[in-house]
Amino acid sequence: MTAVTPAITTVPTTLRVWAFGTIVLAVSLVAARPADAQLRVDISGVGATQYPIATADFTGDAKGQAIAEVIRADLTRSGQFQLINAAGANLSTESSIAYDEWRNKGADYLAYGSVTHSGGQYSVSYRLVDSVRKTQLDGVAFTGTEKELRRVSHQIADRIYEKITGVRGVFSTRIAYVLQTGNNYELQIADADGQNPQVMLRSKQSIISPAWSPDGKRLAYVSFEANKPVVYVQTLASGQRVPIANFKGNNSAPAWSPNGQQLAVVLSRDSISQIYTINADGSGLRRIMRSPLIDTEPHYTPDGSSLVFTSDRGGSPHIYKVPVSGGDAQRVTFNGSYNISPAMSPDANNLVYVTRRDGAFRIAIQNMGSGSEQLLTAGPDDESPSFAPNGMQILYSSVQGGRSVLAVTSVDGRVRQTLSALNGKVREPTWGPFTN
Repeated sequence: MTAVTPAITTVPTTLRVWAFGTIVLAVSLVAARPADAQLRVDISGVGATQYPIATADFTGDAKGQAIAEVIRADLTRSGQFQLINAAGANLSTESSIAYDEWRNKGADYLAYGSVTHSGGQYSVSYRLVDSVRKTQLDGVAFTGTEKELRRVSHQIADRIYEKITGVRGVFSTRIAYVLQTGNNYELQIADADGQNPQVMLRSKQSIISPAWSPDGKRLAYVSFEANKPVVYVQTLASGQRVPIANFKGNNSAPAWSPNGQQLAVVLSRDSISQIYTINADGSGLRRIMRSPLIDTEPHYTPDGSSLVFTSDRGGSPHIYKVPVSGGDAQRVTFNGSYNISPAMSPDANNLVYVTRRDGAFRIAIQNMGSGSEQLLTAGPDDESPSFAPNGMQILYSSVQGGRSVLAVTSVDGRVRQTLSALNGKVREPTWGPFTN
């Protein structure tokens, strides 16, 4: 979807027991068949601040209602917007807005637009106005095909979110995860709301540890098709993939550097799992440090200078931090006796991880400055937390009501979403980066 000039100038993988199988199939993003099961979204809680907004159906074409519905669903999922009924409004981008009327309905903001269709191409124009200040906040037009309308709806929601909250929206980003059905494994990517899933890889063997490249064009992951764990990098547009870590022993837990030129990986080539860095083409292998016990699950800090990782060097699993150049590791987590699967927020202010408390695996967040900790979920089996690229939400996998699901929590724990798959076990989700 091409934008036109705006009218007014966003249980740890390497410590698990792995299964073995037989066949693997790579599928390109262009040719990928949609996954069979769409995801249902359940939302609970509201944000500390809610912005009252009315979003009218877009006029001019039957697709306008669907566009507005996606926008409303995005804003609702954030927990930060109170939707005001806009039924019956018939507003085009040329309409004169009765600001006082919308303000009296309780809408501080109003989003509306129009859609035109010609020769297989759609033009979508939208406006956002502030009914309190009686001014237009945003206006832009997009052109593209019918298949791109859902994405442009997310992009409009992103613009609304940013114009009102001041924070870049993530509705048009993507997520990746592994879906296990019986003895079959699929590496899938989907929109941030769990819809429009596509299969990147199918296998009879385990697939674990997907990780997005910083440009969102590649995924690193671990596949067991060679009867051992090997780290691959796959280009999404073409489906082309190459093994970049296939050393003696286990090769696991890939994590991209912020510049996309290197990955941190965990290798047992020297008998025990240790952390290395390797260039994205598989060259330049370098060991970070030497430890007598397991070091695993590396994750780069946003500036690329350090790694946070999981280690049992203190007697039980905790999170540590070490410079990428090597040196002494410093322990980061001290609450509880079992903390794993670290991920750093984009602003480096917070660390999210899995903690075991009273027998339940829960998602916790710790402020890196003060060391204060907050438990965001109740468990009993929450895994693999991953920050949204704006740092406002955390994606994770969970078991709820005996079913494996994708779930999202706000960083303050107030708003939770459950993306329920119709069947299968959903594992190891990771939130993709901003791509434009």
